[in-house]
Amino acid sequence: SSYLFTFPVRGSEGLYMVNGPPSFTESTAFQRESGKNCRAVAFSKDGSLFAWCNGEKVNIVNVISAELLRSFDLPKAVCLEFSPKNNVLATWQAYTTAKDGTAGVPNLQLHDVKTGKCLKSFIQKKMQNWCPCWADDESICARNVNNEVHFFENNNFNTIANKLHLQKVNDFVLSPGAQPTKVAVYVPGSKGAPSFVRLYQYPNFGGPQSALANKSFFKADKVTMLWNNKATAVLVIASTEVDKTGASYYGEQTLHYIATNGESAVVQLPKNGPIYDVVWNPNSVEFCAVYGFMPAKATVFNLKCDPVFDFGTGPRNAAYYSPHGHILVLAGFGNLRGQMEVWDVKNYKLVSKPVASDATYFAWCPDGEHIVTATCAPRLRVSNGYKIWHYTGSLLHNYEVPSNEEMWQVSWQPFLDGVFPAKAVKYQAVPSELPSAEPKPAQAYRPPALRNKPVTSSKLHEDEPPQNMKPQLGSSDKPLSKTALKNQRKHEAKKAAKQEAKADANQESTQSSASQNAPRSAVPAVTSGDPEVDKKIKNLKKKLKAIEQLKEQAAAGKQLEKNQLEKIQKETALLQELEDLELGL
Repeated sequence: SSYLFTFPVRGSEGLYMVNGPPSFTESTAFQRESGKNCRAVAFSKDGSLFAWCNGEKVNIVNVISAELLRSFDLPKAVCLEFSPKNNVLATWQAYTTAKDGTAGVPNLQLHDVKTGKCLKSFIQKKMQNWCPCWADDESICARNVNNEVHFFENNNFNTIANKLHLQKVNDFVLSPGAQPTKVAVYVPGSKGAPSFVRLYQYPNFGGPQSALANKSFFKADKVTMLWNNKATAVLVIASTEVDKTGASYYGEQTLHYIATNGESAVVQLPKNGPIYDVVWNPNSVEFCAVYGFMPAKATVFNLKCDPVFDFGTGPRNAAYYSPHGHILVLAGFGNLRGQMEVWDVKNYKLVSKPVASDATYFAWCPDGEHIVTATCAPRLRVSNGYKIWHYTGSLLHNYEVPSNEEMWQVSWQPFLDGVFPAKAVKYQAVPSELPSAEPKPAQAYRPPALRNKPVTSSKLHEDEPPQNMKPQLGSSDKPLSKTALKNQRKHEAKKAAKQEAKADANQESTQSSASQNAPRSAVPAVTSGDPEVDKKIKNLKKKLKAIEQLKEQAAAGKQLEKNQLEKIQKETALLQELEDLELGL
């Protein structure tokens, strides 16, 4: 076929398939499913099978030939998922108890794709984490049942082959990739005991000694566990529902790193505030975090949890690595304006800055070249539609649903890794028939009195610029030892402080000579006549000077301690206090 992909579009206009890129046309092989009852769709992991439910049946088709392979009478199914090697289709519908209060019928079903027969049914009350998890080769399958993880082998669901029993397993994630499978489990803390995440290798579950790694923490009401592709490490985002300090309505988040060799660390994020997103580079040796009160920071870290590159600050709350890991998109969706920054990861250079206003969804195409952004209901009920981009910033296709209709979902057909070779990063925007999507810049509100006056730009905050955090040392490429790094940073900070002091001295001497035409030392500073107030002013100036130095050290790349960061945050209050005292003179 001349086109590369098909992508399904689901909404109030029904379910249909679009072929593309390069051109974008509705597939004629796949019969459009009209009506508003299509509740769920699913591709197999290799993209060869497609399933959907239409409120009467769950159907499976071969994507290439569009031939109907299977049809199940499941009018109430709302969730679908294929096992990794296409042997099983899992379906879920809402659990209902019988009228007389007796247990309802099993609502999670596992169907054999080849024969169509039901392999097993389970009662699964919650929709969250409804689907069993398979290892990539389907040798094991696991589900969480009453705070235990039950393991089945080779899709034999009549025998529980193993149980992982801890005092209350709340969540678990199987490692991707080849055998042996590893399992990350999360047990929430209770009665003063901390929460913990443990890594095990299947099937060695004999108590804490058999764990590969263990990390406990106090601040966690829920966690997100992310394995890297090579299954050597897990990132854990631990969050509390409420922030005790009242600083944020997101609750408080911390980021932890746990490796299967037993090492663990807290990832030090140099800006306070929420953690919006954390993603592994597909290469498994770096990860990117987007964090901090707006404008948010984004930083790439290595496996030692040291910063490698800092993207500075900007309006962003999400990060997406391309399938080959050679491009990183930082984006601000949801309550931000949809700005995207496309970065070449190898050289840390900005490729393009497209804007997808009102986007609620973003996904890389498996080819590592194209991107879809979409505005979907129920997140936004107006101007629904999708856009297909090339990462160089060109808008290739734009579809908006009619104003009285809604779009609920769009997704790329997946492909297995390795089908598309990685290509060199281009910077030149690829040609497109469509004009570039430049949204009209929103004008800031100006009160009537100022409307005909010249605009003075007032920024609430200065954006921090991106900076490379890799130790850049002349010709020697050897990584610095920790002490050498420390000394280098101290040296840089001292140098900066010296230059600053010199500049200050020059400035002060010119000011004082102009104003008093007398040597500085002979004229005491302006005094209030009250030695107590003078002492306070002197102390405040001393504190502010110290904060200046800390800020320089931070700018030079030094990791500051918690108390030092807290000092810096007091700067505004101190300046205010100083101003008040000096105004009182």
